Amino acid sequence: MWGFTGQRRPDFAEAPGPGQESVWDYPRPPRVVSDARAVLVKHGDRVVAESRASIRVCETASPPTFYLPADDVHLDLLQPMGVRSFCEWKGAAMHWALKEDPSRTIVGWSYPEATDAFASIKGYMAFFPSKLQCFVAGERVRPQPGSFYGGWITSDVVGPFKGEPGTSHW
Repeated sequence: MWGFTGQRRPDFAEAPGPGQESVWDYPRPPRVVSDARAVLVKHGDRVVAESRASIRVCETASPPTFYLPADDVHLDLLQPMGVRSFCEWKGAAMHWALKEDPSRTIVGWSYPEATDAFASIKGYMAFFPSKLQCFVAGERVRPQPGSFYGGWITSDVVGPFKGEPGTSHW
């Protein structure tokens, strides 16, 4: 059913301007890209993670998901949850919540045993910008629409994005 794989941008896709990328040019399966821009993840005034060594996972129709090395994450602020999910490309994900949050809302995830194709993100952490304040090069990230997705929308990516109303057939 999935007809878009980054080979051809559909007619309804926004055209990227100078310095922008279209999520419709990203491949399926996803591409892994190193990113040296400053990435900051906060909860209120507390820094949860800060890195200049992130990895973006870029998949057709979705804004990139940023993964940060565990060494750049304040793991003392996080608690692993018993919840797991599965990605057809990356494998089994482990989910994380803030220790101080009594509701135990999931704020991030990692792949402790990523598949061979995604070994570069093994042990890296990703965060939901809908749950935490996330920044790339000082720009506040907007969350990808939909409660399932963890893509980071910045001014350098254009959509439309998977998760917006009317996109369930993608």
